[in-house]
Amino acid sequence: MSTTGPERKPRRDDLLEAEIVALDRRGQSVGTSGEYAVRLRGGVPGDRWRIRVRKRRGQRIDADRSELLEAGATRVEPRCAHAGSCGGCSFQQVAYPAQLEAKRALVREAFAGAELPGGELAGGALTDLPDVEPVLGCAEPWAYRNKMEFSFGSRRWITEDEPEGVDASFGLGLHPPGFFSKVIDLQECSILFPGGEAILRSARELALEQELPPWDVREHTGFLRHLVVRHGAHTNEIMVNVVTSAEDPERFGPYATGLLARHPEITTLVQTIHSGVASVSYGERELTHHGPGHIEEELLGLRFRISARSFFQTNTAQAERLFEVVREEAALTGGEVVYDLYSGAGTIALVLASAVGEVLAFEQVPEAVADARRNAERNGVENVRFFEGDVLAELDAAVAEGSDLPRPDVCIVDPPRAGLHPKVPPKLLALAPERLVYVSCNVHNGAQDIAKLVAGGYRVTRIRPVDLFPHTPHVECVVTLERVAAPEAPEDPAAD
Repeated sequence: MSTTGPERKPRRDDLLEAEIVALDRRGQSVGTSGEYAVRLRGGVPGDRWRIRVRKRRGQRIDADRSELLEAGATRVEPRCAHAGSCGGCSFQQVAYPAQLEAKRALVREAFAGAELPGGELAGGALTDLPDVEPVLGCAEPWAYRNKMEFSFGSRRWITEDEPEGVDASFGLGLHPPGFFSKVIDLQECSILFPGGEAILRSARELALEQELPPWDVREHTGFLRHLVVRHGAHTNEIMVNVVTSAEDPERFGPYATGLLARHPEITTLVQTIHSGVASVSYGERELTHHGPGHIEEELLGLRFRISARSFFQTNTAQAERLFEVVREEAALTGGEVVYDLYSGAGTIALVLASAVGEVLAFEQVPEAVADARRNAERNGVENVRFFEGDVLAELDAAVAEGSDLPRPDVCIVDPPRAGLHPKVPPKLLALAPERLVYVSCNVHNGAQDIAKLVAGGYRVTRIRPVDLFPHTPHVECVVTLERVAAPEAPEDPAAD
């Protein structure tokens, strides 16, 4: 334990003082220590910390907290006992209004860093933007998640305050940041839906009582792999999906019986068999041990069926607000043709259907398309057409000469976190809808897509962030673009 002198560069385990100035998109706090930029977990803007150097690269230091010397004005006591080590939340120590301000700053940062592609504008900054509006926050930023995936593991994370020699052979919970082979044995989870913690505790207790071995991610051995819980916030239906490495009814039968006996509120219990090595919560087949194998949920007056593999927004209340924002920004008058790209289980398409002439929804995942069609049928929606296939290929067909698909007046684009495939923006520009509504779950990638659309003749009119994930760095962002110039037949980046 040494303190650096004035001449020597910081080394591992050196103690320094640092001032925290901001939160970053990786879930860490950033600050300064003399001439060095500092990054560490658990800080709050305004904090002054004694830090321990973990790594230095050039002028940047990655550090661990050693002692809080002065607390920032927005520091609060974390609600969850695991907040200091769990990867599920990053910012419980930051007052919620300050989290929203920090997320607004991250959205501004993303657009400030976006560059315009092509031609004379290549490398130029994306300018002439409206200011980012205040983040639309959660009315209740706790117990908001309607779905959580927990991992069983044979390598439990041991915290600093635990005694030496404690049993580390079983854990059920989430992973600590940067340690995917370890599992924090969660005793509570403040963002999980009400009643979910009790199911989590029972799942652990029964596994230990029945001596069911947890999965070892390195040796690829064990029986219990994941516990996935889902809850219908408006229907109060609960699904428990236990992922195991084999069917093994002699072991799983008593486990399922025990869970159902302790928790009669569980409306369906599913076993997913996953014998591969990948750490994912889906597998080769599913067995329904209780109930219909799905739950139902209501969203903006529509009813949705959610199966074990269905995608559904994990914050029901904020998903409703997000879709209301999308509907407002689409500015529909009743007769439009709307394209919904990356439509998933069809939620946005179905929400918009009553206000348009027709929606054409495009999605690659077959299970999602099947869910979407069922959801349309059960809600009596007849003016949505679902297209299963690669979105780029479907857009190729739409822009092809002689296509029988109507051209869109409005496009809703809700891509995965990686953003759009490089070939997609030119197809959107060729379709030339009067209005584009881009829903981004990773605004740093989304800003680069939007820069391409701006370079092709669109203007950004509003940037509206929505917080679906309190206490994390993630923020959804609804960006509205209007066409101001005829498309210039943009180059296809993969044409060569």
